[in-house]
Amino acid sequence: MSEGLAHATVLLSEAVEALAIKPDGVYVDGTFGRGGHSRLILERLGANGRLIALDKDPAAIAVGRQWRDARFHLEHSGFEHLADVLREMKVKKVDGILLDLGVSSPQLDEAARGFSFRFDAPLDMRMDTTRGATAAEWLASVDEGLLAEVVRDYGEERFAKQIARAVVAARAVQPIETTRQLVELVSKAVRTREAGQNPATRTFQAIRIYLNRELEELESVLPECVAHLQAGGRLVVISFHSLEDRMVKHFMRDMAEGDKLPRNVPIRASEVPQGRLRLVGKAVRAGEAELQANPRARSAVMRVAERSDVAWQ
Repeated sequence: MSEGLAHATVLLSEAVEALAIKPDGVYVDGTFGRGGHSRLILERLGANGRLIALDKDPAAIAVGRQWRDARFHLEHSGFEHLADVLREMKVKKVDGILLDLGVSSPQLDEAARGFSFRFDAPLDMRMDTTRGATAAEWLASVDEGLLAEVVRDYGEERFAKQIARAVVAARAVQPIETTRQLVELVSKAVRTREAGQNPATRTFQAIRIYLNRELEELESVLPECVAHLQAGGRLVVISFHSLEDRMVKHFMRDMAEGDKLPRNVPIRASEVPQGRLRLVGKAVRAGEAELQANPRARSAVMRVAERSDVAWQ
């Protein structure tokens, strides 16, 4: 098995099927990861098709750089820079965009990245290890109120205040530099937790989302995706967190409804504003077979929308 397929790509066939690949189309994989989705997209493309992939993780870029395919272009960039990448490549419209959100299995399984509480490792948590503050650096100076807000809002953790208080008290004694230190602090502050879930799960998730600006970047790229899709082009988004999925769901719904008019406005049916997107099917989750093979797929939700021929205003 090649390095690019060494991990289980969630909703692999479902996502690529949802893109409705045209052999000569131009597609974007906004989160290359280890190339599972990209590889299958390339298998569906003809000789004149193109795939543009992006990823901010240097480890993912190292994998993609080994590929030899004239139809494939890889950029070391987060998908929030999608518009810039397409402009530099002189690509105005594409036939499909795939966003597979969240942290990948290789990132979780590499202890040094600091994403997982299963290992004792340095607290890093950066998607792009070439820039930005690490989790340890952030925890060393973050205001207690902001920390509580982050853990509450991004982790949906009801013991956020207690966790923030414990972190601030502990760092006054010694720096919090490892995952084990943080796990022990959180475990003492969280009085109850769902069966089978580590008490630190929500806190680790919250810090990762905040440090990597995951929600802000998703919010900024969704309109860009719509603007760069051809009429009939597909937007496919796989989310692993309720906050992400809620954002995607509401965005697609709003884009499908079109501009709202005041009630009782006299207007012909043909003049009713049409949405810029058309929802395709219902939300898709991993099937039982995939869940048995890859338990991490249990929180995955895929949503699909198609660009209408309504001009972008």
